[in-house]
Amino acid sequence: MATLDAIPPVVLERFVAPDGLELAVERRGAPDAPVLLFAHGFGQTRQAWRGAATLLSREGWQCVSFDARGHGDSGRAVGGAYEFEQFTDDLRALAEAQRSRPVLIGASMGGLLGIAVAGEPHRPAPFSALALVDITPRWEPAGVARILTFMRMYPEGFQNFADAAKAVANYLPHRSGRKNESGLRALLHEGPDRRLRWHWDPSLLDVVEREGPMRQRALLEATRHIRVPTILLSGTASDVVSEHTVEEFLALLPGAVHIRVTGATHTLVGDANDAFVSALGGFLRGLFTMKSGALGKL
Repeated sequence: MATLDAIPPVVLERFVAPDGLELAVERRGAPDAPVLLFAHGFGQTRQAWRGAATLLSREGWQCVSFDARGHGDSGRAVGGAYEFEQFTDDLRALAEAQRSRPVLIGASMGGLLGIAVAGEPHRPAPFSALALVDITPRWEPAGVARILTFMRMYPEGFQNFADAAKAVANYLPHRSGRKNESGLRALLHEGPDRRLRWHWDPSLLDVVEREGPMRQRALLEATRHIRVPTILLSGTASDVVSEHTVEEFLALLPGAVHIRVTGATHTLVGDANDAFVSALGGFLRGLFTMKSGALGKL
């Protein structure tokens, strides 16, 4: 098992996507360790994985997280011109650039991109396994509508971090405490008018509303073509994933493992990071021990 002293510091990188746009990448853990590639949800940044990636890197994994285009510190599309294929091309290219085929861990949007890439019928998956975090190829429209409504609520931004923290607390009333300034800095940036706005391109909202329903049939079909070990972790209090969508997913991909995280909502990792890491870690250790014994000492 890797020890805390053996874990190298976080390494920040810039990755050039196939169309030339630069993505911000963060790497934790031993450089020769098996790779976990984390893909965040819509409107999040790579920092959504910070707690999980820190714990998993200490267990002997190399954890790579990145800001999707239009998010965080990654580049923005000129004129807000985003297409679904750009995101899948980014993910495939980043996966193929790793030292070994990574396990893709995708939450919400990141999971849908993982399904699309892993399920391409005429191209091999660039992942060795797939972990979906509270997302299925068919989602509950009411839950997605609630997310988009919140994301459109503050076009003028916030005067200070306290106002932003209040907005997040109102959106996530089940969380016990409010985010502090340190926790919000990864989600907000200060504009020329000194107001704080979310750290993603607002043009993305139109893309999600336009392309989401159009892509659902293709995502369902892609699920049938996934040929790598897959786990779905869903929150029992999620309004995006339901018993019905899980049953449909498992029927499309009968070999998939499903674990429910009690009390967690769609923001599963933020709600129950320790439970998420424990469930995912068990899947990963079993997978790698079964395959090659690579992590048999963990």
